Amino acid sequence: MRALPVGEDALLVEVASGEDVQALHAELLRRRAEGSLTVREIVPAARTVLLDGLADPARWTAELTSATVPPAPPRTGEVIELPVRYDGPDLADVAAHWGVSAQEVARIHTATEFRVAFCGFAPGFGYLTGLPPRYDVPRRATPRTAVPAGSVALAGPYTGVYPRASPGGWQLIGSTRAVLWDPARVPAALLTPGTRVRFVPVDRAGAA
Repeated sequence: MRALPVGEDALLVEVASGEDVQALHAELLRRRAEGSLTVREIVPAARTVLLDGLADPARWTAELTSATVPPAPPRTGEVIELPVRYDGPDLADVAAHWGVSAQEVARIHTATEFRVAFCGFAPGFGYLTGLPPRYDVPRRATPRTAVPAGSVALAGPYTGVYPRASPGGWQLIGSTRAVLWDPARVPAALLTPGTRVRFVPVDRAGAA
């Protein structure tokens, strides 16, 4: 673990893996809840956690780099269900990469409980983990200039849902009508770090 100063009151903590990020994020949230850590924001990413708004960054640099972080606790809390039509333009390519049928891709995907590891790319976009490593898929060799809002996509170890139309190079396997980002909602993002997510298959008419 390595802690790097960011400005006057923030630290960027580097760790070795996504699992270490989950564990450190959970531990920092626990410390903030009990009152032993005062911080404005705790922001996880793929291999880092940002602590913004620390009163004493030097103290926390020493404390974090020498700390033993326990594993992340089991997932708890509400599971958000996202209805999905598995009809994406890259579904056949993903099925071929996995060595299964398109129907089996949908079955595997809907049988998995996902967790939002971190957010980024666009407001409301969550990087979801949960699929075993054998289901990792490469990004498209040529990204699309426009991906429709609500597209459910895979890239590397992650599943994501495009909250708005944008360019993108992920493999599109389906689509959802769920609103991922709504500034009028509190919180505006439907998916936040740590959220449990399941995808529910629906037909073209929208029935589960």
